[in-house]
Amino acid sequence: MGWIADWKAKKAAKLELAQQERALTRWNEDVALLGKLIEVFTDASNGKDSVENYIIQKDEERTIWKSTAVFHETGRTPSSYVGRSSGFSIPVVAGIRYRVGATQGQLVPGVELQMDKDEGIVVLTTSRIIFTGPIKSQEWRFDKLLGASTNEDESDYFFNVSNRKTTSGVRFDVRSGREFNRFFALALSAAEHGYPAVLEELEAIKGRIAQEKPVFQLPAPEAK
Repeated sequence: MGWIADWKAKKAAKLELAQQERALTRWNEDVALLGKLIEVFTDASNGKDSVENYIIQKDEERTIWKSTAVFHETGRTPSSYVGRSSGFSIPVVAGIRYRVGATQGQLVPGVELQMDKDEGIVVLTTSRIIFTGPIKSQEWRFDKLLGASTNEDESDYFFNVSNRKTTSGVRFDVRSGREFNRFFALALSAAEHGYPAVLEELEAIKGRIAQEKPVFQLPAPEAK
């Protein structure tokens, strides 16, 4: 084997090992998260909160998850004039004139887009999502949700509710956002189908995930 081919083979082996290590790391994270989900929803089914909070809870409502996040909602950029400016002057007293400006053109409304409004704490319960910050407070009740979406890395969330015209949401760091996605999906499922159905599904996943553990395959030894 020539030195170029040898170099390429070593590079490919290192890349394969790195990919296997990432897969194992992701699997370990999934196992840890699964254990946390089982514990939290078991506690909720027994009437226990899983995170400390200062919200006023409703009957049979349980807190299951909490993290920091940025709150955003639909806003509009400032309006602007498109056109030209002109002006004329008015004599006031001898030697002094007062200039009056005028704008001729069209008023262009600002553009609607999602705008960051505050940074604070998100608390997820078994019936709603709650954001509290120094400036804004917001809640999204499950029974009012018309839709929910997230971006590709699961860090940014958008919620549409029936009692609100504008879209609003929260943005987490990637790790917290991915965890929120799992807790949120199961909280919705528990609200609709009950805790026994959710816990049964989690136990089924626990059995499957044990069989999906990545197995390291070391590269073949180099020929002498």
